[in-house]
Amino acid sequence: MNNNLDWKKYLIVFLITVGLFLTASYLSNYFSNQKIDQIKIIQDNIAINILSSETQFSLLQELSCKNVSGSLLSGELDELGKKLEWGQENLGATDEVTYLKKYYSLLQIKDYLLMKKISAGCGVKSAFILYFYTTVENCSECERQGIVLSALRDKYPELRVYSFDYSIDLSAVKAMLQIFKVKDTELPALVLDDKLLTGFRNIEELDE
Repeated sequence: MNNNLDWKKYLIVFLITVGLFLTASYLSNYFSNQKIDQIKIIQDNIAINILSSETQFSLLQELSCKNVSGSLLSGELDELGKKLEWGQENLGATDEVTYLKKYYSLLQIKDYLLMKKISAGCGVKSAFILYFYTTVENCSECERQGIVLSALRDKYPELRVYSFDYSIDLSAVKAMLQIFKVKDTELPALVLDDKLLTGFRNIEELDE
């Protein structure tokens, strides 16, 4: 009799454990998918805004620069960057995250070229930093450099920082690595005014 009760008790505990595990897995997948959907919506909005900004600039070249904004896409790019960071930390290198990371890199390059054009053509006050990094395992100072750049961007609203993973398999990023002669043995690497700075740089050095 006791053996039957023990068996039923173990069975109930087992079923409850399985139920909790399946529920947790379902909720985790559900919220992960929700996050991916949000990222895709943001990237689509940025793509539309880039096309709109290019059209706006073409029109203003013929007319006036008085309506050009110096922060066309920075807010949405920052939001997408934060969501991608969450995706990499919580989802790992999934196909969706890798795809979005590539798309984000292309959007950054597009925004960089567009803002340089606007800065030169319309006299908009802007400063640009291209930041090349890789994994913590291969670059012990990259994470620290990212923190310094975030602090610098908070200090100077007109500063635009574009971050690129050295190891990403994307021809546009590889072209930038060749243009600025960035090597994987010299990361982190920064490009300011087309000048390459290698190794970790503190906020005082960059301030100057």
